Amino acid sequence: MHIAPHDNRNQPIVDVDHPLVPYVYFNILHLDAGQSFDYRVPGYETCIVPATGTITVETTGETYADIGQRGTDVWDGEPEGVYIPTDTSARITARTRTEVFIAGAKYAETLKPFAVRSADLDLVQYGSDDTKTHRKIKHILGAAHHDRVGRLLVSELFTVGAGGWSGFPSHKHDTDRLPDETRHDECYNFRFRPDYGSGLQMLQRVDNEPGDAYHIVNGSTVLIDKGYHPCCVLPGYEMYYFTILGGQSQRSLKQYFQPTHAAQLHTIPGIMDMVAKFK
Repeated sequence: MHIAPHDNRNQPIVDVDHPLVPYVYFNILHLDAGQSFDYRVPGYETCIVPATGTITVETTGETYADIGQRGTDVWDGEPEGVYIPTDTSARITARTRTEVFIAGAKYAETLKPFAVRSADLDLVQYGSDDTKTHRKIKHILGAAHHDRVGRLLVSELFTVGAGGWSGFPSHKHDTDRLPDETRHDECYNFRFRPDYGSGLQMLQRVDNEPGDAYHIVNGSTVLIDKGYHPCCVLPGYEMYYFTILGGQSQRSLKQYFQPTHAAQLHTIPGIMDMVAKFK
């Protein structure tokens, strides 16, 4: 499902118990300096990530100051965030004009909040220019925080250079059938540099049968419930996407690679390191 860019007025783009992707939650906030936003999501743990600007987060008597050091876009510096436990109130106060992502996953237990600073990120770079798969991933809630989070995985993915493919070899994660695959609902929000760039999100539900394709632009949100889902960016442009994964029964993601293209795993440098970090 493709959700076109729109003014969501600080209301959830993907709300709780969404009929297509019930295990994830997503909101985008636009706040001016000094403006605050209060929220609480029953049944979902969340992570607050400034896309731009700097914020302070208050929750359960804790204050996390100066979260986010970016300027005007997601390419300007490293991400930071704050983990908010399930069914827990939080206040976000903008220190500067800011755009804020709130990512969530369904989880019954209430854990403890914590901040993720730039030094805490899991960084992975894989692929190559020759294979048109050169990518950098910044895991905000990845393997390093496995023991502190319930079901939520949050990452940022960047193209390296301009043009090429991501999410390839094509894979899916729509069925709990360990040890081969886990069900993880997924939500993407895309950005392009320059911002008039665009790309393509593919969705092939059955191996080697025709599927769907969506024209993605700056600010597009894509929801993935099932199927193989690679995406690409036009030559000459850079692509970013904010990635939210919510697991049905566990946090660790087990991807099932499309049989037709699975042999490509052996042609893309570093891809198994990428797979290992989605934990």
